[in-house]
Amino acid sequence: MPERNLNFDEYIERRHTDSLKYDFAARRGLPEDVLPLWVADMDFRTSSYVEDAVIERTRHGIFGYTETGEEYFRLVAGWMKRRHDWDVEYSWLVKTPGVVFALAMAVKGFTDEGDGVLIQQPVYYPFSEVIEDNNRVIVSNDLVLGDDNRYHIDFEDFEKKIVDNKIKLFFLCNPQNPTGRVFTREELEKLGDICVRHNVIVVSDEIHNDFAFFGEHTVFTKVKKEFEDISIVCTSVSKTFNLASMLISNIFIPNAKIRHVFKKQYAAAGMSQLSALGITATSVAYDKGDEWYEKMIDYVKANILFVKDYVKKNIPGVRVIDGEGTYLMWLDFRGTGLSGTEIDRKIIYEAKLWLDSGKIFGKTGTGFQRINVAVPRSTVVECLERIKAAFA
Repeated sequence: MPERNLNFDEYIERRHTDSLKYDFAARRGLPEDVLPLWVADMDFRTSSYVEDAVIERTRHGIFGYTETGEEYFRLVAGWMKRRHDWDVEYSWLVKTPGVVFALAMAVKGFTDEGDGVLIQQPVYYPFSEVIEDNNRVIVSNDLVLGDDNRYHIDFEDFEKKIVDNKIKLFFLCNPQNPTGRVFTREELEKLGDICVRHNVIVVSDEIHNDFAFFGEHTVFTKVKKEFEDISIVCTSVSKTFNLASMLISNIFIPNAKIRHVFKKQYAAAGMSQLSALGITATSVAYDKGDEWYEKMIDYVKANILFVKDYVKKNIPGVRVIDGEGTYLMWLDFRGTGLSGTEIDRKIIYEAKLWLDSGKIFGKTGTGFQRINVAVPRSTVVECLERIKAAFA
């Protein structure tokens, strides 16, 4: 059967489905009628092949403990080779219920309480949460917004932070959330060389690896052979095929000693087999989802270009930061002359939007807002018109 779910303009009602994105505004202290473009899931139906496979699996009626074998690995490895020219090995794979869970396992396995863990703010806020919640200390090598309207790494500060804080563990986010940077091979090589020199383990969160619209995503581990000895690469079907609630991620750990420590923490957390439906969804998405993925990518890229053009022409004092990847856009409101608190107030109570305030990504995010554009174009237009009116 041909792929059916290719109408990305279709509005699909998500309210009253226990959607975190749509149904919990009031519980989070926001007006119930806000339009949500915050959390990173899409408002698109997933591939019809995935939809059909999950329905068929449920018809079996038995949902006992389920494990994966060589066929699952073959399909995951096939996607990584096809899309990222990355050859992965069967022994490297550890499945987890999510990437954030994997970050927490790394914190517990490779650092002690009181240790610093290095991140690069502004960055996905659960990075900070899993560090602080496990009684470790956040150390940030802040990304620098350059004159070219893109974020860059301060490599001198990066190495200094490692040395001064005796860093053992670094969380890399690539493609970078929220700034949209897709770091070049040269940037990754420079980062990796510093980490090798100082025996720092790199957890590379590459959950947005299939969203590189401008430039090309490079898997950290494949940059240099020696990077295999220091890296944990986190991937998932969840962003690519809108399957976050399936709770399954594929974590690749080439170094056997690092993998042993990670798996020991995983076992200590009480985890074993994962969701039967997650396994089915992942397998089918990577096997038959190419057409859906390619059409979705084209649609989201068009949304990104539309937002850039609209903001430039219609919303003075606001600019879109240039990034190369993810379906999350980083908008700079500092040109409005308003404080971060006032910007948040206008977004929520005047524009009636639920975006992610930049301050939750670290102090360098104050004055910014993150917006999710993996939605129908009509939703994007509605969002931008509300911002235009609120900040007129």
